[in-house]
Amino acid sequence: MKRLLIQVIAILMIFMLAAFGCGSNAGSEEAASAEEETEETDQQAEDQQAEENNETVPEMVPVEVSEAVSEEPETEVTDEEAGEQSESNEELSAEADTGSDDETEEEEASMDQEGIFTSEPIPDDVFARMSGVSYPDGCPIAREDLRYLRLSYHDFNGNTQVGELVCNKKVAEDMTEIFRELYKRGYQIDKMKLIDDYGGDDDISCAEDNTSCFNYRTVAGTNNLSKHALGVAIDINPFYNPYVTYPNGVERISPPGSEPYADRSADFPHKIGPGDDAYELFMAHGFTWGGNWKSLKDYQHFQKAV
Repeated sequence: MKRLLIQVIAILMIFMLAAFGCGSNAGSEEAASAEEETEETDQQAEDQQAEENNETVPEMVPVEVSEAVSEEPETEVTDEEAGEQSESNEELSAEADTGSDDETEEEEASMDQEGIFTSEPIPDDVFARMSGVSYPDGCPIAREDLRYLRLSYHDFNGNTQVGELVCNKKVAEDMTEIFRELYKRGYQIDKMKLIDDYGGDDDISCAEDNTSCFNYRTVAGTNNLSKHALGVAIDINPFYNPYVTYPNGVERISPPGSEPYADRSADFPHKIGPGDDAYELFMAHGFTWGGNWKSLKDYQHFQKAV
């Protein structure tokens, strides 16, 4: 009986152990299955996310740098191309300079055609040249009564020059109008400088055939003021239009060397007289001509009473 009881207990224990082992295996299988389901769910989520990512983000493909930068990549400039570019720039610059030069030449051509005819109060630099020469210390003629003129003219070679003249302000307009018209007509004048360039010496200026106006001085051989001292007289091309006097009945011609031109019956260039442009214009502006005087002849000389 005892033995039988032991066998029954043993069988029960075997049965219980068998039952426990089957339960444990089943739990392990269930746990493994749950873990596999979790891993599958996670994988599905990852796959879904990857699919969503694939719809928005393109697959990264390795490319060359030059292909990825721009459709029109910057190209390297070779020395030859740089030289061509430099030459092109120089040509453009040259064209611009040529255009500027052309404009300057056109302005100069226009100036040559129209000339320069200006009148202004005596500038400081001009007055400095005159002081102590044509405008001596104590000169009673007010500086404000004088005008500085720049006048275009044609020289004896046919070239255009710009001369200087100082005159009384009361005849300044006459002078600019007359010389503008002489310029248009192509009238020739040898020189036109301030008498100061000759030290104020009228004899030297005339010997150089210089056309001049203001010079505070007396009439040669007298104590009388010349109309040049007032700035209302002008001598034009004096070598070809000399000053002729008759002291003690003896003919005297000045400047020296101009004797052939004292014969007004002769025909020669630059002779002033009726029919000459200078004569006609100055007379039309109310000037008198020294060639019409009786006691002496001053063929170079025009003056106006003001």
